[in-house]
Amino acid sequence: MAAAEEGTVKQIVIIGGVAGGMSAATRLRRLDPTASIIVIERSGYVSYANCGLPYFVGGVISERRDLLLQTPESLHARFRLDVRILSEVVAIDAAAKSLTVRSVVDGSSYDLPYDALVLSPGASPIVPPLPGIERALTLRTIEDVTRMAAAVASGPRHAVVIGGGFIGIETAENLVHRGIATTVVEAADQVLAPLDPELAQPVADELRRHGIDLRLGSALAQVTELGVELADGQQIEADLVILAIGVRPDTTLAKAAGVEVGPRGGIVVDSCNRTSDPNIYAVGDAAEKSDALDGESVLVPLANIANRQGRVVADHIMGRPVREVATIGTAIVKVFDLVVATTGWNEKRLRAAGRPCIALHSHPGSHAGYYPGAESMMLKVLLDPTTGEILGAQGVGRSGVDKRIDVIATAIRAGMTGPELADLELAYAPPFGSAKDPVNMLGYMADNILSGLTTSVQWHELQARTDAGAQLVDVRTPAEFAAGHIPGAVNIPVDELRERHAEIPTQDVIVYCQVGQRGHTAATLLRELGITADNLDGGYRTWVHAPHAG
Repeated sequence: MAAAEEGTVKQIVIIGGVAGGMSAATRLRRLDPTASIIVIERSGYVSYANCGLPYFVGGVISERRDLLLQTPESLHARFRLDVRILSEVVAIDAAAKSLTVRSVVDGSSYDLPYDALVLSPGASPIVPPLPGIERALTLRTIEDVTRMAAAVASGPRHAVVIGGGFIGIETAENLVHRGIATTVVEAADQVLAPLDPELAQPVADELRRHGIDLRLGSALAQVTELGVELADGQQIEADLVILAIGVRPDTTLAKAAGVEVGPRGGIVVDSCNRTSDPNIYAVGDAAEKSDALDGESVLVPLANIANRQGRVVADHIMGRPVREVATIGTAIVKVFDLVVATTGWNEKRLRAAGRPCIALHSHPGSHAGYYPGAESMMLKVLLDPTTGEILGAQGVGRSGVDKRIDVIATAIRAGMTGPELADLELAYAPPFGSAKDPVNMLGYMADNILSGLTTSVQWHELQARTDAGAQLVDVRTPAEFAAGHIPGAVNIPVDELRERHAEIPTQDVIVYCQVGQRGHTAATLLRELGITADNLDGGYRTWVHAPHAG
């Protein structure tokens, strides 16, 4: 039962601002005009757009004040919030429901009682204990971005970014905008871990196209006075080193309060974001979330989730009903001229968990091809082979990716199956989409596969099949075939299949085209002629982006 239901909530203290903490504070005030709401923030800034920090480094956001959403003064004026910046909680006595707060400025301290406590400490950049690591900069707060902007303004010739995740890639792009030669070092064999490898490859190509020196499969050994040294002994000279290898939940205060910390290293919370102490809540990057697919604890440091959690906590404290919602982890990032978006699980994660899945690849246009300006994108959706449940999706392209991933994320939340994507009535006019939207097309593809109308083979299965004797047939035009084809393929254009089908063996045939659509037509046509053929999912364009085709 929430404390408000017992009539005992008089003073609510929130530790940490930004998305989760400030959402809780402002929602609390809207629900109760009389409650004492105190926000304790150890930095000098309580409400800012931390997702915009890389763009301030790059000059895309020109004024630092544009990152500052609210100040203590504006929050007091509008919401009568008592916001205390440059103040740090150094002790929590959960039994007495009291905090010890120390001033960052002069070291003075005082005790502060609470009826309900909300922990919103966020996450801290991971800083490995390597020689010289103190020379590297991290990017998490306004203070961080101030230091980094000053370093960039000093005119470095070369920068090294350690980490090829979202923040690392965004930072690298913005350093290039500043005219700084930039190297990205990533320990994994691809950038952007939420992507499967065939979608990560176009992103790597885009980074290199814009001049970034991308070092994959390379780990940092130390930061030197001249730059960095990698684990394999390579030396990279750099005037600026930025560390962006991830974040970990800040659980210092949670441990001080004696609340439970979970297997992922975050604060354990229930569906109301209440910790193991019924008077203490936790929100944002420090709190573990429940994964929508398997119900396990996950860490998902996304601002929209933190905002919702802040609202949930406020509602629960004030005795309002709340809805239990697990996370599907929808995210998006800009990489120069590309848009990269994901939702749900990727194929790597599904297979590692032993979860069967069907993968569908498509390469549709962002809008009707006959209307000027259409851009190709690459979409991938993952389905349960038995139920058709949508397990995840990814997209990479120059336009229209965000819209399609958002639609699929909504479909996942609504519990729709893959074939039901075909039933969605989506806005259509030639400048914006197609009569059969890319999402609808994924639904048609899902129905064809799940109903058994057609069968497909994936790019990573192709080599084993051809090694075992499968005949590969390229059904594109001779000009397309001459421009590039999969080794070992014979070229019989789809429009010539009826006349030339005798050239094809009657067992173990794989057909492919550019993106899969003509391949589907060829496979069904061959079936009518008594030849069983699998279609290479996503066609030549998916195969050529796969790591083996490098």
